[in-house]
Amino acid sequence: MPLPTVEHETAADPRYSILWLHGLGADGNDFAPIVPELVDPAWPALRFVFPHAPVRPVTINNGMSMRAWYDIIGFDAHARQDEAGIRASIGEVQTLIAREHERGVPSERIFLAGFSQGGAIALSAGLRHAEKLAGIIALSTYLPIAATLAAERSAANAATPIFWGHGSADPVVVLQRGTDSRDALQALGHAVDWHTYPMAHAVCAEEIGDLRHWLGRRLA
Repeated sequence: MPLPTVEHETAADPRYSILWLHGLGADGNDFAPIVPELVDPAWPALRFVFPHAPVRPVTINNGMSMRAWYDIIGFDAHARQDEAGIRASIGEVQTLIAREHERGVPSERIFLAGFSQGGAIALSAGLRHAEKLAGIIALSTYLPIAATLAAERSAANAATPIFWGHGSADPVVVLQRGTDSRDALQALGHAVDWHTYPMAHAVCAEEIGDLRHWLGRRLA
């Protein structure tokens, strides 16, 4: 069964889909309000799919249960990663992509987007996906289980465009963690369109404007 979702179609019979994954402790409603700011009326019909992550205990929040794509043991780059949780969420994304196929949208017209740990899953799932995707949008995030990516990535998505936005004053996913992840992807030959903004762990109007321009070039 696919995860429960919040959905918004910009017009009937969407030709493209954007699967957008929220951050830790939020849910699918978190980014739904940005749709009117982001979408250009000239674009083809889009379906935005905002899934709710499963509820699980999160170590860094004293074991409290909340919506999370995986457990976070620590924010330090060297903290042990919840590889099992990350891989389970990659599987959930594959299920959502398959549902878009059933609704008539092929992989090459699907974008994966995410904020914070949602962005981490968008990157992990997108770069491993067996069929070419339209693009990956990574906001205020990092590349998890990076050591296995070179062996597990899909040739189909070797040239898939990646938009990456990051706050220069992010106290949660520090800028260095973002730039290290960007550099690791570029070293593997991935094209990362990198942007920094004077903000903390957030999204800003300038970033949405840059993302609109980036999407517009791919939806033209």
